[in-house]
This record gives sequence, C-alpha cells and structure tokens, in this order.
Amino acid sequence: FQHGEVYVTDDGAETDLDLGHYERFTHARMCKKNNFTSGSIYYSVISKERRGDYLGGTVQVIPHVTDEIKHCIRSVVDGVDLVIVEIGGTVGDIESLPFLEAIRQFRSDVGRENVIYIHVTLVPYMKTSGELKTKPTQHSVKELRSIGIQPDVLLCRTEQFLAPEIKGKIGHFCNVDADAVITAKDVDCIYEVPLMFHQEGLDEKIVRLLNIWTRAPILDQWWALMDRVRHPAHEVRIAIVGKYIDLKESYKSLNEALIHAGIANNCRMMLDYVDSENVEKEGGEALLGDADGILVPGGFGSRGVGGKIKAIQYARVNKIPFFGICLGMQLAVVEFSRHVAQLEKAHSMEFDKHSPHPVIFLMREWFDYKNNCTIRRTETSELGGTMRLGAYPCILEPESLAMQAYQCSEISERHRHRFEFNNEYRDRLAEKGMRFSGLSPDRNLVELVELGDHPWFLGCQFHPEFKSNPMESHPLFKASI
Repeated sequence: FQHGEVYVTDDGAETDLDLGHYERFTHARMCKKNNFTSGSIYYSVISKERRGDYLGGTVQVIPHVTDEIKHCIRSVVDGVDLVIVEIGGTVGDIESLPFLEAIRQFRSDVGRENVIYIHVTLVPYMKTSGELKTKPTQHSVKELRSIGIQPDVLLCRTEQFLAPEIKGKIGHFCNVDADAVITAKDVDCIYEVPLMFHQEGLDEKIVRLLNIWTRAPILDQWWALMDRVRHPAHEVRIAIVGKYIDLKESYKSLNEALIHAGIANNCRMMLDYVDSENVEKEGGEALLGDADGILVPGGFGSRGVGGKIKAIQYARVNKIPFFGICLGMQLAVVEFSRHVAQLEKAHSMEFDKHSPHPVIFLMREWFDYKNNCTIRRTETSELGGTMRLGAYPCILEPESLAMQAYQCSEISERHRHRFEFNNEYRDRLAEKGMRFSGLSPDRNLVELVELGDHPWFLGCQFHPEFKSNPMESHPLFKASI
C-alpha cells in the first residue's frame, strides 16, 4: 500500500484508487482500459519489439512509447462523448515526461478544438502572514509551457477562496483567462466539490472551451445530499479493526461506503480505526467497548490476524453488529469454528498450512463466468494472476439478511482473494448455527455467511465497498448501519 488501496473493477483490473473516485462521482463502470501505468506501457512496447512489429528498428521513447500512450487513450473513446485523461505525478518528474509529451501531441492529432488542458496546482496559504502564495503555480505552469503545453484552466488547490485580484494575478503571469483560474478549496466532505466547482463556473468554462452544447446541470440531489451530511439526525460509531491503519487511504473505498451508508440512514459516521495488533494485546473490551458496530476489512499476511479474531469473538459474544469483508469473513469462519463448533486449532491455510481443520483453504479450481472457462492453480503457482478477481455472480438464500438488504435473489460483486471456504466443513458449521446465505451459481463457492442467533452478523467474501456511491449506498453497508 504505497499510495492507498488497490481498486478492483468488474473485469478484474487491479488499479489505482483514483478510479474509485471516478466511479463514485460519475456512476460510470471502469475497466482495464481505464487505467494504464508506465510499466504496462513499456511492457507493451517491448512485447511488440519482440514480436517484430517494429521490423528491427530502434525503439525510442518518441515515437514508440508516446504512440503507445496515445493508443491507450484512443482505446476508450468508443461510445462516449468526453474522455477525461488524468496524468499522475508532478510536472518536471522524469516518470511523467513521456505522458506529457503524448498529450501534447494528442492535441495536434485530433484538433485543437477537441482538447483542453486542465492543470492542478498548489496555492499555499501562509497562516502566519495571512496571504496566499502564487509563485508555486507560476513556476509549475512555466515548467509545463517549456514542454509545449499551455493550460487552458488552472485548478488551484488552496485553503482559502481566491480573491478576484489573486485570480487576475495568476491568470496574467500564467497566460490564462482570469475566469479560467478556479478555486479548488479544501473541503470537509469530498462530495461538496462538484457544487464548489459549479459555483466557480468550471462546468460552464469547459463547455465553452470545447464548444459543446449541454443543458444546464440539475444539482438538486447534490444539494440535498450535502444537507444530509451537514445535518444528520443520528450518530453511529463504527470500529474498523485493520492492520493498515497508518495509511487511511488503504481503506478509501471502505471509508466512503460507510459515509454513503450514513447519508442513506441520515447518520453522522464516527469511524474509529483500531490496530488489530493492539486488540490482540489488550483485548476487545478496552478498544471496542464504545463501538455501535465492528467491521473487519480485507487484508493479506499473518500480522494482526489474532487481533481480528478477538474482535470478531467480542462482536459475536456481545451481540454487537458485525460486518466482515473478504479476510474478515474468512476469520469469522475461523472464530466460529474454534469457539462454537469446537474445532480446535481451526485456521486458514494462508496462515497455518498444517492446521488440523483448514476451514479456509486454497481453492485449486473454479469456474470463471466472465470468460466461460475453468481456472486452475496450485500452491506453487506464481502470486501474480492467481487471485479470483473481478465480478462474479452470487445466488442469495431466501429470508436471509443478505436477501433483505439486496431485495433480489441474484447479485454480482467484485472479488480479490486467493483463499476460499472449505466445503468439507459446511455441514458441521451449519449444524452449529452458521448460515451460508450466498453461494456461487454452481453452489461450490461460499460468498456470504450469517449467524442466526445474532442481531446482525454478516461476512462476505467479496468487496461490496467497490460498488457504493453517494447517491446509492451499497445495500450491505446501508443495512449494517
């Protein structure tokens, strides 16, 4: 987790978390084509050279790498009116130079009237002197212009709204119209950003620059949403027991999905990130006693697993609403197996290959419904490309918590994991009170588990957080809150 979570699309692409923001704000469904990196670009270029596509010619950054970048951009244009191309990094970085050169060329390729450049810059606010500094923006634009790109719009990240004279100064020195200098002010809630940009006139400026017609935006839903965020009727405290809590971006989609559930239930969400290693040392009562609900998210590796199991046991015994996602669901099975089904030393094979009761094990074969084929793997398979990734169908059991939440019998959710529930223990755990409320269409893969004698206890093998948005909270998150 260098930069945050790994976001998974329906077709199984493991991408940057930024794609999650685009899905949540636009309701568009992203795919593998919507995210490409330097590594994938260079890999494609090298593969073409090995195949002989360049006929033995010298392979260079220009034109081969830049052409590949432009090809990736063009690959997503079918059926859409507008393409947003985000170039990561900082102007001047070596890593981003081929990408900037590619989009410089792109304007010439498709026509100046069909491309606009929007540059995100920093306008720091000096609290000691109470003034905004425009020099960083001026130098950033100067660097950008030196490689042939003149920005049409500047999005100025800052703590304060930019006064007209500040906008005029920035526009004068950066060769940009003053009305194209847009304040991108820090906000308490990210869902306020579209309203702020509308008030700043960004939408109107983009439409005018691209010379396209569209009706005036209707933002009533956004205003109503922000009213619910600012004036909630209730407050709910959720303890998120994880191992990557030092970098909150590691749980970005999870955090947003809980906020969406709060909006849907007219609640202010108080999210407490609890280190699972501390729970292992101090126990659940000390760290989870104030929680209205406990959520154990996904993860990899053995560190902190004992603490997550203790948190699950605390939620089960004390009848506290519990939601387990991916590894959280698997450890809920482990905890139940040990303390209710009396399967001593039951564990996941991910953490104990010699467990006498491997209730979670490495699935060696399953059916890929997307590609209509059977996937096989072994313990010696390389880690890359061996996970169950992307959207898979799931059939829900009648009168289950899951069915009540979804209000339908068949769903599709996104996965990212290697280990699965071991069906050899399905009957034993069912006898003790565990309900398997969601299964794959062939009934071989357990997707959802519940406990009948608990107010709300649910674990899912998939990642529901990837399909939640502020206008339509995910059913499981909404139900849990």
